[in-house]
Amino acid sequence: MTGRIFEYLEKYRFRKVVLCHNADVGLKAVIAIHSTDLGPACGGLRMWTYETEEDAIMDALRLGRGMTYKYAAAGVNLGGGKAVIIGDPKTQKTEALIRAMGRFIQSLNGEYRTGEDVGTTLDDMEVLYQETEHVITLPEYCGGAGNIGPATALGVQQAMKACAQEVWGSDSRSCGSPPRDHQAPAGQMCAAAQASGTV
Repeated sequence: MTGRIFEYLEKYRFRKVVLCHNADVGLKAVIAIHSTDLGPACGGLRMWTYETEEDAIMDALRLGRGMTYKYAAAGVNLGGGKAVIIGDPKTQKTEALIRAMGRFIQSLNGEYRTGEDVGTTLDDMEVLYQETEHVITLPEYCGGAGNIGPATALGVQQAMKACAQEVWGSDSRSCGSPPRDHQAPAGQMCAAAQASGTV
């Protein structure tokens, strides 16, 4: 695995990767900015346990790149990025840690904007907002859209339908398996997902 991070950065032309560390609050995090060609990089802030720090960096890179393609496919003038905090959100998340992350995001001067993701909540975004204005998902009482979970679920459902339409010619299949006589060629599902802008 030697060199895998820099190879990935070069292959997919990443704009910037920022390692964030604050020992006083236990913060270890990464912000991956894939592209700002269409606008500021946007993507969620997740908190997750990773086996290695390299795994965390690669996750941020992979997800940030995916956000670039999602925004471009949707015709939205935003770039792609992602941030990950290394740690268990159930036992290691504190207000001080979230606020420290907010200061790192603020230091990018709007080049990266974030919102809730796996392991973070709207309450965390409200704390983050005390340190940075670059938060795109906030509770309704803070002027935000509130819970974005239903919109995310709808997006996943639509992506699944697009894949089914591409592979089987119909998006009306319920949670069953494909016809026994149909075998999708290797990679076809991934290609369908990419064509629909879901990866």
